[in-house]
Amino acid sequence: MDSSLPLRPVGPPRPADQASVRRSNLALVLRHLRDAGPRSRAGIAAETGLNKATVSSLVAELVERGLAREGELERAGAVGRPGTIVELDGRGVGGVGVEVNVDYLTALALDLTGTVLFEQRVALDVQALPPAKVLDATAELAARALRECRRLKVSPVGLTLAIPALVDVTAGTVAFAPNLHWTDVPVVTGLTERLTHRLGRLGFPIRMANDANLGALGEHAMGSVAGTADLVYLTGEIGVGGGVISGGRLLGGAEGFSGEIGHIQLDPNGRRCGCGRRGCWETIVGLAGMLRLAAEPNDPVHDPSLDLEQRLDMLRRRAELKDRRTLDALAKVGTGLGVGAAVLVNVFNPRVVLLGGYFAQLGPYLLGPMMAELKARVVAPDIGGCRVELSWLGFSAASRGGAHVALEAVFDDPTRIVAGAGERDSG
Repeated sequence: MDSSLPLRPVGPPRPADQASVRRSNLALVLRHLRDAGPRSRAGIAAETGLNKATVSSLVAELVERGLAREGELERAGAVGRPGTIVELDGRGVGGVGVEVNVDYLTALALDLTGTVLFEQRVALDVQALPPAKVLDATAELAARALRECRRLKVSPVGLTLAIPALVDVTAGTVAFAPNLHWTDVPVVTGLTERLTHRLGRLGFPIRMANDANLGALGEHAMGSVAGTADLVYLTGEIGVGGGVISGGRLLGGAEGFSGEIGHIQLDPNGRRCGCGRRGCWETIVGLAGMLRLAAEPNDPVHDPSLDLEQRLDMLRRRAELKDRRTLDALAKVGTGLGVGAAVLVNVFNPRVVLLGGYFAQLGPYLLGPMMAELKARVVAPDIGGCRVELSWLGFSAASRGGAHVALEAVFDDPTRIVAGAGERDSG
């Protein structure tokens, strides 16, 4: 006997093994309905490799749990008697994503089909407030999203908080957020306590992750380049963050601290960064650096009490009117963006570099100088087959990614949803 092979148990599988296989197959069918779209039972069986009887039983259970529903008869052209189409449902199940950024908060709720149930962004000068005050405001906004879910009779299965920081996921703390000036802040505990005070027992987990990583997941799941297996997502706000999808998987790093690409040092003698070092990439291309180049300090584009998109609209109008200072600032940022992005393209050889945050909003003015730098600096011919695109998700990518991550719990284990109740199994 080859001792390198795993030993298989003799006799029928134990009940616990049968339950595990059942959960795995339920998850397989549910994910297939999400990824491939509505299908007949026969189509699901053919495409997943499960037999037809098993698929019929699994679909019946997913329907009973409110996660799938039966639709119309299969269209003409199918071999044999037309079957009933099965499609993803889950309208009674929701996930919530909340983002804390330097000058705004965002909350977004999705149901299992990806339908937006709630979305709101509020301007907030986070840098000027202590963490406790920021968590108060975050809890208030998150509570609005959760109350709307309750009104719609949607049961949230999780809330994921996105934050521009090095995050200790296990402890639920912000280890270091240079642009927020936070160190060792117990964010998950603080947010949980505040939401419980406002809403009572929550009944679902709260998690936290780096905003750029969640943005990359949101784009990969539902953005303009959804499904791209090799993707670098760059988001520009006050800081610069990045998420890397390689082979269809997010690169999180050994300790989960990936995403802080804004702190690649490009100019050792440059401006001091919020992290304490000099010449980091975000000092050159971050929103603060761009605004510094584009306008005087008393200009309204610097006012954190105004919504960020409103401020960016002011800059876009000035660029359209050929304001020289604005155009020069955008050209310089585009050049800096290309310099840093070339490093990432040389390392990861992505199919797409996707620009999010303010980069997407002002993208038409950044792409020319950025592409010139990429062509000059990327070693592989034709930029290694990479193209640069602008995000369609705007400033919602991280919160969408957070809601998506919360909903993954159901796709991993559909038995979390109680049959006929539209609520999670608390056990």
